[in-house]
Order: sequence, then structure tokens, then C-alpha cells
Amino acid sequence: MAMGMILMIITIATGTGLQQRIKDKIIGFTGHIKISRYVANESYETLPISIEQDFVSQLTDIQGVTAIQPFATKAGILKANEDFEGVVLKGIDQSYSLDFLQSAMIEGTIPSYTQTRNDSIILSKEIANNLNLGIGDRVEMYFLRAAPKPPRLRKFYISGIFETGLEDFDKVFTIGHLKHIQILNKWDDTYVGGFEVLIDDFENIKSLTQEVRSEIPYDLEAQGAESIHERIFQWLALFDINIALIIGIMIAVATLNMVSVLLILILERTQMIGILKAVGASNSTVRNIFLYQATYLVSRGLIVGNVIGLAFCFLQAQFGWIKLDQTTYHVSQVPIHLNPLHWILLNVGTLLLSYTLLIIPSLLVARIRPVKAIRFD
Repeated sequence: MAMGMILMIITIATGTGLQQRIKDKIIGFTGHIKISRYVANESYETLPISIEQDFVSQLTDIQGVTAIQPFATKAGILKANEDFEGVVLKGIDQSYSLDFLQSAMIEGTIPSYTQTRNDSIILSKEIANNLNLGIGDRVEMYFLRAAPKPPRLRKFYISGIFETGLEDFDKVFTIGHLKHIQILNKWDDTYVGGFEVLIDDFENIKSLTQEVRSEIPYDLEAQGAESIHERIFQWLALFDINIALIIGIMIAVATLNMVSVLLILILERTQMIGILKAVGASNSTVRNIFLYQATYLVSRGLIVGNVIGLAFCFLQAQFGWIKLDQTTYHVSQVPIHLNPLHWILLNVGTLLLSYTLLIIPSLLVARIRPVKAIRFD
């Protein structure tokens, strides 16, 4: 029972931890809900949206929406020395939440993107390694235009290097000032490429996406992070199946072991059962004695399992001893996230299920006859 509880706690904590960590990375980089102009084909070239619209203020009044931040993206080619790399410049301004980017920074700093145009950018560790770039280096970025116009050139300075662990972002995106994209696209300051909507609870993302969609004009679309990054979220959903399967196996093994223990206890105490019945004890009284004893053993197993399982989770969360391949799992170490409600339900459910299943072998007490039981050896 203790070993089963240890494995179940670790399974839930690591499984939900991995899901939570990857979700946080996706949301931190793209927001919960993306608002942009509808286009028939997928493209990194965002179409202009005016920020002077009624729906911008209306969205902030929706319960659960915490922030709305403008952005724009534009595809380009980074050139450093003789090396080239196709990238997407994501433009942000001073209203953009930098919490996730700050946590993802491994070198340098994030520039201050105020009203004044800033020529500093941050790029991923993968892109920096591919182009042999470091903090303070100058890099050129070319933006293609319709033929026969030549590409437009912009020169940037590397201010920081980040690493999200998500290949879809690290291989593609660089972060710069929104004003560069506005100038390149010949937009004025009131136009952006889209909005990222942040909400307070990921569980409400589908319903809030519908609310946001009902507030915006017909020529705009609102997409939740789950639909934009459908492949990653489908992979994360598989962890729920794995967690349920492991917990089911552990509970089955633990309860079957307890059933076997109770049967052994009954067989070892057959003479005692006969004596108790001979002096007037009812079947239910004798059965409860064994159920109380079995429940006591189950409770001890749960306590020991909880202590060891929670201690493991705490140590892993603090020190991160167990590492993972970031290219496969998108995180560098096993993350831990244990919802108190999940932990309580796990313990209560295991105890109740074990007690319920123990009733079956305890019914054997009713079949024991006092005369035969007393003479049993």
C-alpha cells in the first residue's frame, strides 16, 4: 500500500507538472487567446488592426480577462557574417507582459520597448548558436518585398538570449520593438498585427474564447492556444491517460494485496472466530473486527506512502535532481505540480475503495461454524 501510494503521488505530481509547465511556456509566449485578421492561408505576415476600436475596451470588462497586449509579426532573414537564418520578428511594446520572457532569459536583458524606437532584439539560444552570435553583436535582418523591389534591411543589436525549450518558438522567433514592424509595413502608431488576450484560469479558455469571438468584428478571428498549438496539446492530453492507467494499476495491486492479507488474517484467527461466535458474537461484530484491523493496515500504508511521496516531490521541486531531454519533453528537469485537491481525492478514494473491496473477503466470517472453527488447527 505504501509503495502504491508513493508511485501514485509521483505519477500525478510529475504528469500534471509537465502539463502545467509546457502550458505556461506556450501561454507565456503567445497568450491564451489570439485575435488577428482572418486569412485563408497560414502566414507569419500579420494584417493591420486598428487599436482604436470599441472591442478593445469591451474585452477588458469580460470576467476572467486579465490583460490585452498588442503585437505584430513579420518574417525575415537574419544575416551574421556569412550565415543566414530564416526567422520571424515578433514586435511588442511597453504594455506587453514580460514575466515569461524574464524567466526564459539565459543571458543578457530584455530591452525597454517604450515609445522611442529601440534597435535591440532578443533571440533564442538555438538561433544565436546557429549564427555564432552573442550579447552586443550586430546583426542584419532582411525583409522581402514584392518583386522587383529589393529586400529592406534593418540592423539590430543583440540585447539578450532566451530559451523556452519549445522547438516551435526557439527555431523561429526573435523579439523586437513593435515600431519596426509598423514602419516596415507603413502603418501608423494606431495599427498592430493583433492582440494576445490573457485570462486568469486556463480551464475557462474555451468559454472565454467564445465570449471574445462574440465581441470582435466579423473580419477578425479569435483562436485559443489549444487550437493554435493543437499538436502539443494533443500530446499533453495523452498524459491524462497514462496517469489514469498507472493509478488504476497501483490501486488494483494494492487492494488485491490487502484482500489477500485479510484472508490470511481470517484463516490464522479461525479458532478465535469460533470462540467469539460461541460466546454470542454476531457475524457483523466479528467481521468488523477484521475490517478495522485491515483498515488500520491500509491507513499505515497511506501515511508512510504520503510521507515518502511528498518528500520526493518536495526535494525534486527544490533541487531538480532528475533531468529530462529538453528536445523531447520541452523541459530540462522533471517538473512537480501537485494540486491539493488531487492529493486529497487520491487518499480518500484509495481508502474508501480499499475498505469497500475488503468487505468481500470479510463475508467469509459468516460461513465459519463455531464447532468446526474451535477444533480448527
